[in-house]
Amino acid sequence: MPLPSTIRRIVLTGFMGAGKSTTGALLAQTLGWRFIDSDAAIEARTGRPIGKIFAEDGEAAFRVVEADTIREHTRGQDLVLALGGGAMEHLRTRDVLKSLDETRVVFLDAPLEVMVARCVAQPEAAERPVLADRDGLLVRLTNRLPHYRTAHLTVSTADLTPEKVAERILWELSGTHSEAMRTDEKGLPKQ
Repeated sequence: MPLPSTIRRIVLTGFMGAGKSTTGALLAQTLGWRFIDSDAAIEARTGRPIGKIFAEDGEAAFRVVEADTIREHTRGQDLVLALGGGAMEHLRTRDVLKSLDETRVVFLDAPLEVMVARCVAQPEAAERPVLADRDGLLVRLTNRLPHYRTAHLTVSTADLTPEKVAERILWELSGTHSEAMRTDEKGLPKQ
């Protein structure tokens, strides 16, 4: 389903494990657009892993590099961008996103336990010691939720495959559905 010509960028936000990178790659493939994972772009730009940037330079310095990287990569069109989980906490990043025309920000949401389970199942889970601190994760998520909720659209990823999440995003953003359209038990259009 085609998107309106007024949408030239889709930015995915949400907590770690929400499905931003996987869904973003699928969206970009479906649309024939570029896909950029902001964390991967930051690592390529700095030549260092995210964890090392945090350890050596601190979070404040990382967030400046993150906002600059996001600004640089959102200059073009026909782009799906997956943000890092904490990007929306930084005012500079939010200002970059607010300044963009033809852009829709989509919050991918799921219960914390679902997102943690997804992260633990990934091969690089050992590089994320933060996953063992459930209370700390809950505090982070709680602090970030108000910023995530400023998105144009929220899509729950809890019970959906990445393919269904991408389909739901395209369906919502296409504006071609009507309220009377029949949907399945998960709110997706019936095939």
